[in-house]
Formats: sequence, C-alpha cells, structure tokens
Amino acid sequence: MKNKIIIPTVLFIFTLIFSFYAFFKDKSSEQLPASEMPVQEKVESEENIIFFYGDGCPHCLIVEDYIKKNKVDEKIKFSQKEIYRDRANFKQLEEKARACGIPKDSIGIPFLWDGEKCLSGDKDIIAFFKQKIYEK
Repeated sequence: MKNKIIIPTVLFIFTLIFSFYAFFKDKSSEQLPASEMPVQEKVESEENIIFFYGDGCPHCLIVEDYIKKNKVDEKIKFSQKEIYRDRANFKQLEEKARACGIPKDSIGIPFLWDGEKCLSGDKDIIAFFKQKIYEK
C-alpha cells in the first residue's frame, strides 16, 4: 500500500520540480527588447546592423545576390542571420520587429534591423545598403 502512494508522489514531485526549472530557465535566457536596453547599447553603428533572411526565400536571394555582386559585406559591417532553421535567430527577429511596433503576423523577410529602425523587403534593404556605401 505504501508503494502505491510513494511512487506516484515521488514522480509528481519530480515532474513539478522539472517544470519549474524549465519555466524559469526559458524566461532567464530571453533578451530584453531593444526598447528596454540600456542607452549605451542602442547607439546606432554598423555593428548593430542585422540582415535576417530565409534559405530559399526569393526576395532574400535578390538581396543576397546584391550583397555578393557589390561586395557589401566588405564595405559595411553587418551580420546575416538565417531564420528558417535557427530558432534563436527567429526569436531575435521577432524582438526587433516588436521594437519597431510590427505585430508577429506582419513580419516579413528579408528584414533588416539597423540598430533602431526596421526595413522589410528587397527594395528597401538594397536602398539602405546603397545609401550606407555612398556615405563611406
């Protein structure tokens, strides 16, 4: 009779502890949205530029071709993050879009974060890179 009570109780306690651990671990690993970051980290610089794309996305390929043909990555420092296969990159894209007031269901790729503003679509992103190269 004791075993019928002890085993389920132990399993329940173990499950409860694991659930709390998983819940709080996930919350602690989230980054602050850009709007809540300290002012020093929000300073616009080329190092903050992030280009989000998806493998196989036709509009993303247009931007990627432009970057290759014009050697943009040699002229401007920015990071490129694929979002279809990398969940962390996708979450970061969502954070940047949220900072710009873009709802989750309206996020599109290609997407560019310039440190404080969001751009979406191949034409706008290519225009951004052209302007940055021209400024140099």
